[in-house]
Amino acid sequence: MQSGHRILIFGASYGSLLATKLLLAGHSVKLVCLATAADLINTEGVRIGLPVKGCDGLVEVDSRKLPGELSAAVPGAVDPAGYDLAVLAMQEAQYRSPDVRALLAAMARAAVPFLSIMNMPPLPYLARIPGVAVGACRACYADASVWDVLDPDLVTHCSADPQASRAPGQPDNSIQVRLPSNFRAARFASEQHTRLLRDLAADIDAARFDAGAGPINLPVKLKVHDSVFLPLSKWPMLIAGNYRCVTPDGMRSIASAVHTDLDASRSVYDWVFRLCRSLGAGHEDLVPFERYATAAAALTAPSSAARALFSGASHVERVDRLVQSLAAQRDMQLPALDDLVTLVDAHLAANRHSHP
Repeated sequence: MQSGHRILIFGASYGSLLATKLLLAGHSVKLVCLATAADLINTEGVRIGLPVKGCDGLVEVDSRKLPGELSAAVPGAVDPAGYDLAVLAMQEAQYRSPDVRALLAAMARAAVPFLSIMNMPPLPYLARIPGVAVGACRACYADASVWDVLDPDLVTHCSADPQASRAPGQPDNSIQVRLPSNFRAARFASEQHTRLLRDLAADIDAARFDAGAGPINLPVKLKVHDSVFLPLSKWPMLIAGNYRCVTPDGMRSIASAVHTDLDASRSVYDWVFRLCRSLGAGHEDLVPFERYATAAAALTAPSSAARALFSGASHVERVDRLVQSLAAQRDMQLPALDDLVTLVDAHLAANRHSHP
């Protein structure tokens, strides 16, 4: 097993899941987060609860018992030198923060490759998709200028299919995985950086965890694909499921958003599927609706976007707006998506009025 890579991960919530997989594979990870979270992680590590086939309940993985080295720091305390890879795991709007923005720029100047596991693709990644008018998409981002420092050749993106969030009633360093799918990444532009991803993927795949009864193979792998279109496979899921958790009167679970009216969900999903195909994605890059609907049945909590909206957030990731914008470039329109964008806009406007 190759070891010794140094990985910097922006974000200590969702980022902790990939961090734990890298630590199990023997690599060194630093999480970028708030001071209170950094202090907690540096003292007590992180804990990930994973559903594992053949095991009762969740298997808890304590980072302090793993071979890799974990640390955490606020953005201003991170030296950008010496990292092999940076992972973008914060919500897109958080990169507007001056200290996060400064660290992002410093990492870019150091020519570190970036792997995004956000739902919202970094703007430079869109430049790698042939035929996309990137300038027309800038308004979909909280502050598009944040991303201008990144070289598209040094940015790749995942279909971040695993579903995980902070465990309710537990400390901030405790994450619970609800859907243990894989991170499916597109290759980098260069073979050198793609080889790094493939090496990390192979290390994660080979690693085993001893939960007390002998080594077991934990789910959630990193898979690397040649197609630049592969990460688009998350978009039909996000629009048919995650964003439709938002209703005029409140939020609902992803399972409810998808299964309350399965025909309506299929219609939305298939339309976004066709948009992805029009951009160049092959059928093999995308996930059929039936497979997604089966997985969504187990997602009994609202999406992170819905939870943020109904917690008063003034910004959320706007994949809904991005899909609408890309569709307009293809002369495609879906009234149900237009209504959804209008609804999210209204919730955000109300939040900003309440907390100017």
